[in-house]
Amino acid sequence: MNPLTDLLQSRLTQGPVPAAEVMALGLYHPEQGYYRRLEGPWGFDGKDYYTALDLGPLLGQTLALRLEAAWECLGRPARFTALEPGAGRGWLGRDLLKAVTGPFAEALVYVHRDDNPAAKQAAEIALAPFLSQNRARFCEQGDPLEPFTGCVFSNELFDALPAQPWRWDGENWTREMLTASGPDWQVADPGEAGVWFVSQSDGLENRDGSVWCEALPGLVHELAAPLEAGLFLAVDYGEAADRLLAKGADLRRFKAHSVDGLWHEDLGEADLTADVDFTRLAHLLEGEGLTGLAHQELSRWVRTHAPLDQWGAQWMSLPDPERRARTENLLQLTLPNMMGSRFRVLEGWKERGG
Repeated sequence: MNPLTDLLQSRLTQGPVPAAEVMALGLYHPEQGYYRRLEGPWGFDGKDYYTALDLGPLLGQTLALRLEAAWECLGRPARFTALEPGAGRGWLGRDLLKAVTGPFAEALVYVHRDDNPAAKQAAEIALAPFLSQNRARFCEQGDPLEPFTGCVFSNELFDALPAQPWRWDGENWTREMLTASGPDWQVADPGEAGVWFVSQSDGLENRDGSVWCEALPGLVHELAAPLEAGLFLAVDYGEAADRLLAKGADLRRFKAHSVDGLWHEDLGEADLTADVDFTRLAHLLEGEGLTGLAHQELSRWVRTHAPLDQWGAQWMSLPDPERRARTENLLQLTLPNMMGSRFRVLEGWKERGG
């Protein structure tokens, strides 16, 4: 039997377990958690899901242009630190470092931060040339972050934080729990979550609901406080708070490239994610001194910052297979109903002394 199932069954003898606790157990158990496995889940055949990084280097190349613009705005500092929390295989850092040139490449230092064993092993391979040149380094998850100028950027970080679904039943708030007989919605006091949900709605209707991530404020402070000046950028799956409430956001399970709501099954053997409340994320970042906070579809962000016409002309000289791969990568990031329209990018800026 699945070891985590045994643990959960033992816990259920004491009463129902909140969905957020089940998600935390399934993803982050020190030995059996999904993000503690020795084999990574990313990719296509035989894997659970793919990311924008599996499609090609264009996200990293666009990020390189965006970060160079931020470096220019900061007055071209001699050191520009780009911290990526939840960095996974290091592929986004690799694509970023490959794309930069000139004085910005000399200033840029990429910092990989992730305690997933499979991710760290893959990142050591992906980043090897840049580690040997001191253009990249690793930062342990528990190590304190020293103050720096540059950027904090992430790709699918916040949707992996344990989150608790809440739903309004017309009279009371209910939270999703796991009982001995399966998931159930039970009346409970949402506390701070309820105050936030009400503040983001013009009037709650039956079955309105959203997810609440208890750990979000602590992580935002941990990442944003050391940033003395520069850009904060997050690519993730989610929506504004009012839209999440209207659709009744819940937890999702990814397994073998299929997605469903069976978050309580196959613990440790499937990925669990939750929508990111971008309104709340922006609110917390504002409290850390960031300004100009806004989020938009990834597709629009790519079209804004990438020189698509120039890229298209350059690709004409590539061999057919490589040209097709680059074109497919671009279409996935920019066409409606593709990856670029399902993800959003939030940006904010911190002035020195902010």
